[in-house]
Amino acid sequence: MNMQSKWTQIAILVALIVILPVFFPSGYYYRVGALIFVNALSVVGLVILIGFAGQISLGHAGFAGIGAFSCALLPVHFGLHPAIAVLVGALLSALIAGMIGRPILRLQGYYLAVATLGFGVLMSMVLTNERELTGGPDGMRVADLGLREVLRDMGLKLSGGEFWYAMCGLVLVIGVWVALNLYNSPTGRAMRALHGSEVAARTVGIDVASKKLQAFVISAIYASVAGSLLALQNGFITPDVAGFMHSIEMVTMTVLGGVGSILGAILGAAILTLLPQVLTVFAEYEQLVLGAVMILVMIFLPRGLLPSIAAKLRGRGE
Repeated sequence: MNMQSKWTQIAILVALIVILPVFFPSGYYYRVGALIFVNALSVVGLVILIGFAGQISLGHAGFAGIGAFSCALLPVHFGLHPAIAVLVGALLSALIAGMIGRPILRLQGYYLAVATLGFGVLMSMVLTNERELTGGPDGMRVADLGLREVLRDMGLKLSGGEFWYAMCGLVLVIGVWVALNLYNSPTGRAMRALHGSEVAARTVGIDVASKKLQAFVISAIYASVAGSLLALQNGFITPDVAGFMHSIEMVTMTVLGGVGSILGAILGAAILTLLPQVLTVFAEYEQLVLGAVMILVMIFLPRGLLPSIAAKLRGRGE
């Protein structure tokens, strides 16, 4: 990916964010769009971990839970502004990722998957069982960010859906810009080298353990910020945000769109966020249809949707 490709991808993303509202028939679709952006942000983080560094995590929803409950708890107990709570949650996620990443990233394959799964399950259990602090399964309210009022005083009146669509879209663009810059940086090239072969990467002097840990920490920050945005826009949060199924959904979105593609991951997030809305007509068959779609994609487009489609189009062009 060269510099031109990077700015092309960012331009495509910005254009889609700006143009899509023209086709929204109601304000509800702003909320759906914001949810897509939140999911896409966490998935971009997983692209860095899985697509760049070649490491798997089945517990990344735990970091989303840390970010979400930081926004819920810190304003109540420490009087922090919710925007500051987002940053504190991201820092806390980075510290925890750094601590647990050192031992578990020594593992490989399904051992690593099980270890990260254990972290996610542990976080979900803590958030669920600490009823006095987190509200348990019933969850708790999240303080309002307060930026809508500031914008209103400046003469810019936005509905709740419009505000969160714009806010989440802006954060996603920043996250994509950071990921695309990382791709061609020395750190990003080192991560991609160990994805190909850890032995070869060590041979050329790459600190494999350090690069794995960096990818893990960066992806944890992405998940934490995504969890914070989800909590703030909903105004309420439950431990489900850190649940096992949320982790599986994040990995599935990453693989569906294309594990090594930033825009592909965003496409995967959009599809898996929209499908439940579309498949409500099938009622109890919703999960069956969703599973069938995933199986077909993996069989016929094994590299993911966007990379496979791009490869076919290039083949035709040649």
